[in-house]
Amino acid sequence: MTTTRPSRGRRRAPSRIERAAGKAAALQKPRVILAGLLLLALTSVMLLDGYLRAEVGGDQRVRTGAGTSTVPDDILDGGPILTFRGGRATTVSVPDKTIALTFDDGPNPTWTPEILAILEKYDVPATFFLVGSMVSRYPDIVKDMVAQGNEVGIHTFTHVDLSYQSDARVDREMEQTQLALAGAAGITTTLFRAPYSSKTDAIDNYSWPVYQRLGEDGYTSVFVDTDSDDWKRPGVSNIIKWATPEDGKGASVLFHDAGGERSQTIAALPTYIEKMKAAGYTFTTISGVTQAQDAAARETSGQQAGTLPGGETGGAGADGADGGTDGADAGDGGADGRLQAAHREATGLTLYEGKALVAAVTVAEWTVPTLSVGLAVVGVAVMGRFGMMLILARRHHRKRNRGRFSWGPDVTRPVSVIVPAYNEKECIANTLESLARSTHPIEIIIVDDGSTDGTSEISREAAEALGMTNVRVIRQENAGKPAALNNGVRNASCDIVVMMDGDTVFEPDTVRRLVQPFADPKVGAVAGNAKVGNRDTIIGAWQHIEYVMGFNLDRRMYDLLRCMPTIPGAIGAFRRDAVLEVGGMSEDTLAEDTDITIAMHRAGWNVVYQEHARAWTEAPGSLKQLWSQRYRWSYGTMQALWKHRKSLTDKGPSGRFGRVGMPLVVLFQIVTPVFAPLIDVFTAYSMIFVDFKAALLAWLAVLCVQLVCAAYAFRLDGEKYRYLLMMPLQQLAYRQMMYLVLIHSCVTALTGGRLRWQKLKRTGEVGTPAGVS
Repeated sequence: MTTTRPSRGRRRAPSRIERAAGKAAALQKPRVILAGLLLLALTSVMLLDGYLRAEVGGDQRVRTGAGTSTVPDDILDGGPILTFRGGRATTVSVPDKTIALTFDDGPNPTWTPEILAILEKYDVPATFFLVGSMVSRYPDIVKDMVAQGNEVGIHTFTHVDLSYQSDARVDREMEQTQLALAGAAGITTTLFRAPYSSKTDAIDNYSWPVYQRLGEDGYTSVFVDTDSDDWKRPGVSNIIKWATPEDGKGASVLFHDAGGERSQTIAALPTYIEKMKAAGYTFTTISGVTQAQDAAARETSGQQAGTLPGGETGGAGADGADGGTDGADAGDGGADGRLQAAHREATGLTLYEGKALVAAVTVAEWTVPTLSVGLAVVGVAVMGRFGMMLILARRHHRKRNRGRFSWGPDVTRPVSVIVPAYNEKECIANTLESLARSTHPIEIIIVDDGSTDGTSEISREAAEALGMTNVRVIRQENAGKPAALNNGVRNASCDIVVMMDGDTVFEPDTVRRLVQPFADPKVGAVAGNAKVGNRDTIIGAWQHIEYVMGFNLDRRMYDLLRCMPTIPGAIGAFRRDAVLEVGGMSEDTLAEDTDITIAMHRAGWNVVYQEHARAWTEAPGSLKQLWSQRYRWSYGTMQALWKHRKSLTDKGPSGRFGRVGMPLVVLFQIVTPVFAPLIDVFTAYSMIFVDFKAALLAWLAVLCVQLVCAAYAFRLDGEKYRYLLMMPLQQLAYRQMMYLVLIHSCVTALTGGRLRWQKLKRTGEVGTPAGVS
């Protein structure tokens, strides 16, 4: 073969393989980004939900016993409404025989609607100081509250003591609550009540600067004169008694519509309203109080400036009276649709940001509980899988290793070993050397799939050096692994074909052990035991644990259930006629080994696992190579399952895979692994924001269960337990990568992407089996 050198100064045109690889790489980047964005979105939703529930950024500190030296005396001794008009702090008292009914900590989906119904029944307005996180969770209640004519104020977003918080946190608490109100009811408000506040005489040196700063921003801070202490649940009679002002005085009265069980508040409220109305009291809002005072002040000012001779009242006084009437009307709740005086219509960016916040919270409110239920299901499935693997693997081991067990008469006839190879110069000589030691008669067919590194020449030289006359090397243009395998099957002269990878080495008795199940005429294919040869690195050790625990325990389970999903490409044997019967190795999927295995099931053949037939393969040596391999595996498995989805309706023995194997593979290899990362995300979240000790103990408990399963798997395979020391680190790092690979594969499947057979970089470090420890 001659090679034409490109003309000097001209770039060599990329080959078909290079163009395909470049196109595939270009397609994968957006999918990797999308998979990352999905994980980021999930984390964001969890953090938002945690913030709403005060798990993230929560602060339970409440200040007590602080001094009041910097607080003006007239404020400490003043009324419950603190304003900063004109930059000067003043307080407003509630007029005699007047009650400003206020409720804190809502809205609550159980208690707030009942309170609103009582207020509507008695035609009484109230002022609700709302927690922003609750507003964003229950926007419809707030919308109804405002529409009914009630007034709302801010009670912070997460119910924290603002005296402990930074200026930035204070601003954030207020702004986020305003956005929640805008998204829920299309308004903002100028009223504020601090959590854990009471009367003005409780203002201290730490909280006073907060009130001053909020006052400069236009907020009116509201305190209480009379506290029902309904949160203590002291009984209906005590709630009514404690909420009643003394000697006919007016009061800002505190109740709660959330923050706990409020049935006593619900029971006390109608009786309290009736009692106070009977005593001559009227009910108004906080704005009603301030407007009434303003009207009275204007009336007094007008009378002093406009009294005419003869006692007639001038226009200013009349205007003042009218103003007072307007204030009373506004305080009565705005049933005619007008905004309360403290409310402002939300417009522009504020309105849209508010709606976005409410929408995001709605997503979080639905997503997190749904995921929690899903996690419970996944947790049960994971534990169930471990239990199934242990029980069935033990039964499989005992069944296959009893002295009386036999597949039938020994299979001694020659078999064909097919080795598809693409640029395997580092490994192919080791592969041939291991096959040269085979204790079973074999012919070896190496199918060179368009290698550019001299794989064919190296194969011939190695065979000649080893004195092997049973080796044939077939070259073909690059067409992919399935085509190479099919070419080998067509050229095989034996009725049993063994397929192995070009980077794999066999033990001397591997082929003999692998083909013994064919003594049973019902067996159409046999899966061998693939082992990681390069296990001395961290990545290799992680894969070694995975191969022994995950793959081989699974195969024992599936073998016993007669629904083996995959014969590994590194070591598998087939009846040649059965392979041709199902159409050979298909190029429809990236997982030709899973595809052919399912096809064998559907053709009515039994597929079994031979644990004693071992092959040593070179696992990927870098995270990038590992990602590429597992991405192809997981995506190819999804393709194969989809291709054979009609197996769910197959009848008789050929439908067993559809009835048993398909659901198990979907549950254990796709659904559970896709959602399993959530377990780790929730665990990390719980450790950071909820209960570190409890979350850590739960994680360790699951790890112990996995260690038990892994230790038993290592025992069955005769492996050394020292590798299990790497398992905790594997759970923290390696497993997360496998999750991301699977998510990436799901995204690719959903977006309809396709990939070619990918070649991993090999080192040839896995030599003859005798050298593997």
